[in-house]
Amino acid sequence: MADRTPNRLINEKSPYLLQHAHNPVDWFPWGEDAFRKAQTEDKSVFLSIGYSTCHWCHVMERESFEDPEIAEILNKHFVAVKVDREERPDIDHVYMTAVSSLTGSGGWPLSVFLTPDRKPFYGGTYFPPRARWNMPGFRELLLSIASGWKSRREQILRSGEEIAASLKEHMEGRPAEPAGLAPSLLETAYERLSKNYDPEYGGFGQAPKFPMGHTLSFLLRHWYRTGHNKALDMAEHTLLSMARGGIHDHLGGGFHRYSTDPEWQVPHFEKMLYDQAILIRAFLEAFQATGREEFASVARSAMDYVLRDLRDREGGFYSAEDADSLDPGAPSAPGGEGLHEKKEGAFYLWPAGEIAGLLAERDRDVFFYHYGIAPGGNARYDPHGEFSGKNILYETGSLEQTARQFRMDPAETAALLREARQKLLVARGRRPRPHLDDKVLTDWNGLMISALSFGSLVLKEDRYLSAARDAADFILERLVAPDGRLMHRYRDGQTVVPGNLCDYAFFINGLLDLYEAAGEGRYLKKAMDLGRGLLALFSDPDRKGFFFSARTDEPLLFRYKDAYDGAIPSGNSMAALALARLDHLTFEDLWKTAAEETLGAFAGEMQVRPEAYAQMLTAFDFLLGPVQDIVLVAEKPSRDCRADIDRIFSRFLPRKSVLWCPAGDEEAFRILPRLAEYRPAFKPVTIYVCDNRVCRPPVSRWEDLAEPQKTDRNII
Repeated sequence: MADRTPNRLINEKSPYLLQHAHNPVDWFPWGEDAFRKAQTEDKSVFLSIGYSTCHWCHVMERESFEDPEIAEILNKHFVAVKVDREERPDIDHVYMTAVSSLTGSGGWPLSVFLTPDRKPFYGGTYFPPRARWNMPGFRELLLSIASGWKSRREQILRSGEEIAASLKEHMEGRPAEPAGLAPSLLETAYERLSKNYDPEYGGFGQAPKFPMGHTLSFLLRHWYRTGHNKALDMAEHTLLSMARGGIHDHLGGGFHRYSTDPEWQVPHFEKMLYDQAILIRAFLEAFQATGREEFASVARSAMDYVLRDLRDREGGFYSAEDADSLDPGAPSAPGGEGLHEKKEGAFYLWPAGEIAGLLAERDRDVFFYHYGIAPGGNARYDPHGEFSGKNILYETGSLEQTARQFRMDPAETAALLREARQKLLVARGRRPRPHLDDKVLTDWNGLMISALSFGSLVLKEDRYLSAARDAADFILERLVAPDGRLMHRYRDGQTVVPGNLCDYAFFINGLLDLYEAAGEGRYLKKAMDLGRGLLALFSDPDRKGFFFSARTDEPLLFRYKDAYDGAIPSGNSMAALALARLDHLTFEDLWKTAAEETLGAFAGEMQVRPEAYAQMLTAFDFLLGPVQDIVLVAEKPSRDCRADIDRIFSRFLPRKSVLWCPAGDEEAFRILPRLAEYRPAFKPVTIYVCDNRVCRPPVSRWEDLAEPQKTDRNII
């Protein structure tokens, strides 16, 4: 791209906005300046929402926003506004809701036309520059809307008013009658998931297939509660299929965004921090439930990927890596300018000849067989022809099958494949890397802090605990305002955007997981402080549950509440779980009341389609109980209780609460008065286990509780 005078976005910190800072479009960031200009110059607003690792956002930029003719039309007739959906999820949700109501679908890039008072009157997603694929051309659309703004102004303004009023009524509405949830809803959700389950390849539905790790975690909990082995089988088979498929990065660890085919073989190659965090927990829980080392190995490699490639040197975690990258095998552009065009998955794809050149003949044959490498490429699904002649690494069979094929010992085969993967990883490291979105988001970091804290306990690796502690301390130092308000985004020394419901709920859960792993009371205290902030800022006193934005935040068209658990669990789902956990740690009734009210607020919609609320059902499962409150009393909990805490987390016990009681620590007793109830009866550690707030006699060893008198799987 030739150098151009930068537009206003050059002063922003968002990687997505900076990607557009040299477009010929006269972009504005979201703010009063843009809408004031629209009012003053009597123009409508073109709002474009996306994110920096979005493939079709890149396509629309290249085709339209870099086109001088289209840019001239935008600049002449509109005020153009760019928004990073990850930086401003509140704005994205409002206008995505509007477009979905107008068109029946949504996605990114999101393209919305607004009146100067921010009311939407037309919208869509990706538009090609000229009409094709039964889609209107963006150039013609702009000219049509510009003409309509002049000739049909009153009609457009009236349409915007009606759309905004309808959305506000639908999203805020009148107070709803509280509803209850029956335990049978868990069984209904399981049955619905069973009907949509793919028994051949795992997962749900056909294609595209999304990982949905929180759905798999729900299935594991349902198996734990009921003993339904099919629930365990569904989770186990899906996780194994993903682990062996192309959606899994077999060289560098971690998972791509989703699979474009039913077999998990051909991914959309984007990598998101939240996917890693959610799937790490699901794999670790499956390891606890089954003892299969493969699950532990996959979780470990995903955590190592995050620590290696997504970690800020100060401790926070970056957001994502792009699907697109420069094609290392393509010729340079004439004159060496711009190198070569970015392509989907270029960083991860392999010509067979390149692999053959890196491996000895015997190693090559084994590797080709195990990962399905073909001379002409192995992508079975390639609608845009981007993977022609290239190979995606996915396992065509088990390690044992490969060993039998070559008459080798499985351990020898595993070592050969491990060494071959390392050679390919080194070679891949010399390629142009995908774009890294290096902003630090509080909510996604909260998910990762949870995963690392949990992983440190399940895998007994302190380096994961150290990384979780560093990330939490980074958030507490850099993303908490002087008034105590949690903030949303940090990048390049700048902290902006007040924290939303997800920031609070995800980070509180992260702090609670870190507290369980580290035994440091300061993390529990901060979780309690933020919990009170969550109740004060986001509660809906009429309909209960929580709004996404705080009552003090910038007013948009409406305040919305959401409980649907999509690619990321909803803020209400994670808030309900955090509140239920705080109840079991503190025995303060306000937490349980708020958790129950949150579940009740969404009971009606959950009963219609419970399978879409997996994380909310996980919170419901925890609230139903029984929950085992495990209290560890010790002088130095991190050292003296290590063996006992390791034993606790070696088993799948999803409904438990671990409370550390540092003997003689008066400050801890002030933070949490209930700690005074637990006295050290043994040295070096005393263990209390309480069911429904009734404690059994203390013991000195976890083994003394390992053979319970009851056979109910819900009891330790």
